[in-house]
Amino acid sequence: MDAPLDFEFEDPLLNSPVIVKKSKKVIGLDDLLTDHYQEKSKVIERESKRAKAKKKYDSDEDDFDKEALLSKQINECHNQMQEMSGEAEIATWGVHVFGNQKPMPVLTLPELGSCSLLRSFMSSELNSLVELTTEKVETFLEGLLVNGWLSKLVNTRCYIEKSIAKWTFYLMLYSSKEELRASACDFWCNILLPQVKTEKLPIRIEWFPSYCELRSALKTYGFLFNYLSRTESIITNSGVRGPPKNIRAWIKFVAACCCVRSKRPVFSTSEAEELVEVAVFLSSDRQLEGLLVLLDEFVQSVISYFTDEEWNISCEKIARSISCRSPRDLNCLQTVECISGVSTRGNHLRSAISYQILLNCFDNQASNEEEILSFLISINVKDRSCDLFQMYIYLVLTENWLLSNPMFELKPVIYEMWGVYLRNCSCQITSTDMRPYASKVRTKASYILFGTTNK
Repeated sequence: MDAPLDFEFEDPLLNSPVIVKKSKKVIGLDDLLTDHYQEKSKVIERESKRAKAKKKYDSDEDDFDKEALLSKQINECHNQMQEMSGEAEIATWGVHVFGNQKPMPVLTLPELGSCSLLRSFMSSELNSLVELTTEKVETFLEGLLVNGWLSKLVNTRCYIEKSIAKWTFYLMLYSSKEELRASACDFWCNILLPQVKTEKLPIRIEWFPSYCELRSALKTYGFLFNYLSRTESIITNSGVRGPPKNIRAWIKFVAACCCVRSKRPVFSTSEAEELVEVAVFLSSDRQLEGLLVLLDEFVQSVISYFTDEEWNISCEKIARSISCRSPRDLNCLQTVECISGVSTRGNHLRSAISYQILLNCFDNQASNEEEILSFLISINVKDRSCDLFQMYIYLVLTENWLLSNPMFELKPVIYEMWGVYLRNCSCQITSTDMRPYASKVRTKASYILFGTTNK
C-alpha cells in the first residue's frame, strides 16, 4: 500500500531529474598548443586558397594579354598584306542599259470586230451556239489565240488580215498578261518560221511591223540607245526601271524576222547594224542574265542577216560603234565574250571589237597591230605600280583579237610579238606575287602560251 500509484510516476514534481555536478576540466599546456596549431593550420589553408585564386586570376589576365597581342599582330600582318598588294575590290561585269519605262500604249482597233474572219464565223450556224456579239469579240479572239485555234485558222486560210496582225503584234509587245504575250509571240513565230521549209512565206500577211515600231517598243521599255558607261542620271526614283517581261517576246520576234530575209527582207543594212549593237548591249545587262542563251541565238540570227558584201563593211562599223560605248573594265570583256565564236562571222566580230577597244584603251598611242603589241611588250609587269587589272583586260582582248582572226596566221611577226608578250606575263610575274590579278594574268598567259606552242 505504501508503493506509489501509477499516476504518481507522471508527476513532474515527483520525478525531478537528478542534478549531476560536473567536474571542472583542467586545461593543460598540451591542449593550448594543440588549439594554437589548429588555428595556425586554418590560417595557412585560407592563405593558400587566396593565393590559388589570385594565381588563377593572374593566369586569366595573362591569357587575355596574349590573345590581345596575337590579335594585334594578325591585324598588323593583314594591313601589311594590303599595303603590299594594294588590294582592290574585285569588280564584276554588268551595266544598266535600261532607264525608266514609259507607259504602255493602249491599242484601239474598232475594225477588229468587222474582220472577215469574225464575219464568216458570225454568219455561220456555229454562232447560234456561241452567241458572239461585238462586245465579246476581243475576249473570243483571246481564247482562240491562247488555245492555238487562231493560228490554225490563219494557216487554213493562208492569209492574215491587217486588224488581226496589228492586234496580235501589240499583245506580244505590250500586254501585261504572260499567257497572251507568249501566245501572240508563238503565233507570229509559227507564221514566220513554218515547220515545212518553203521558198516563200506560205501565208500572205496584209500588215507587217516596221523597224520603227520595233524600235519604238524598245524606247517604251526604257532602252538607252545612246548608252554610255554611266546611266544613273537617266534613272529616277519615281519611275520603274526596264525592261518589262515583254523583252523576251521582242527578242524572239526580231530573231525570227532575221531568219526570213530570203523570203521577206524586213530590215535595211543600217537597221540590222543597230540591231547587232542592241543585241550585244542587252547581253551586257546583268538583269537579263537568265536570257543569255536566248540572246546568244539572237546575236547569231542578226549577224547572219547580212549578205557577205554587206558584212565586210558593216562588221567594222559595228565594232567601232560598240567600242566607243563600252566601259574600260570587265564589261568590255563581257561585250566581246557574249558573241559566240561558233561561226566565222561571230569570230570576225569578236576580233574587230577587241581590236577597236584596244585602240581606245591606248588613247591613240598605237594605231596599228605592231604598235599595239609593242606597247604591250614595253609594259614592265614587275613594277609594283603596274596595274595588273588593266593587264588582264589587255591580255583577254588581245587573245580575242588575234586568235579569233585566222588572217594573222599569215603574219609571223605578229605571232612572234604575241609570244613575247605572253612570256613576259607568264614568267615575270612570280607565284608569290600578292598583287590583285597577278595570278590571273600569269595563269591566263601560261595557258594561252601552252596552247599556241602545241599547235
